[in-house]
Amino acid sequence: MQHPTLALIGFGAFGRLTADLLKAHCRILICDPSEPARTAARHAGLRVISLPEVAEADIVLLCLPLPQFGQTLSALAPHLRPGQLVADVASVKSAPAALMQNLLPDHVELLATHPMFGPQSAAAGTRGLQLVLCPLRGGSWRRRAAFLRKTLGLRLLITTPDQHDRDAARTQGLTHLLARALRDLGPAPKLRTRSFELLDQAFAMVRDDAPEVFEAVTRDNPHVAPLQARLADLLAAASG
Repeated sequence: MQHPTLALIGFGAFGRLTADLLKAHCRILICDPSEPARTAARHAGLRVISLPEVAEADIVLLCLPLPQFGQTLSALAPHLRPGQLVADVASVKSAPAALMQNLLPDHVELLATHPMFGPQSAAAGTRGLQLVLCPLRGGSWRRRAAFLRKTLGLRLLITTPDQHDRDAARTQGLTHLLARALRDLGPAPKLRTRSFELLDQAFAMVRDDAPEVFEAVTRDNPHVAPLQARLADLLAAASG
């Protein structure tokens, strides 16, 4: 299927990035109850649809904050047809994966994903950026993955939702916590080493993320809190 139809449920920052990346390769539909989002979609030349019209899509991609998943999936379920692939881009994977498996009909395929990038880190292109895939049901994800690897140059990592959350607690959760903590310390001094500048550049990529992103990667991931406590103990021990 050369040009599948992709329905984006949610047209926030990541939904807009997805549309920009895939509009040359997919027929894109936008489903979002927010009037500003709908207006933005129309200005981008994209078709805005209602929830029942999601049945037209080959792929349904949930670009929503985790608190909206349950209600959205329950409303979406009656309109899904056999053979559709439903995926998400949430920053945690165990909770949304369970919701999709529990609330969506058995006749649709399911794939939990986490793009390890956002609009800022993808500004220079997607080649070499990482996309995590957690297959849940069905096999059509393989050809979609091959397309993403070949066309967008993404590095694909196949894992389970639980292993994703364990790994992301360290590589993403702690990064966001440290970035927020250093920001709250106040402006960085002019006296700085090259190592500090590199750390500051890295933290700048995430410290001003939307509140729902920060909540997802630090609070919704159950593996972050014990890792945070261990880090605090290690810092105390390192200081003597």
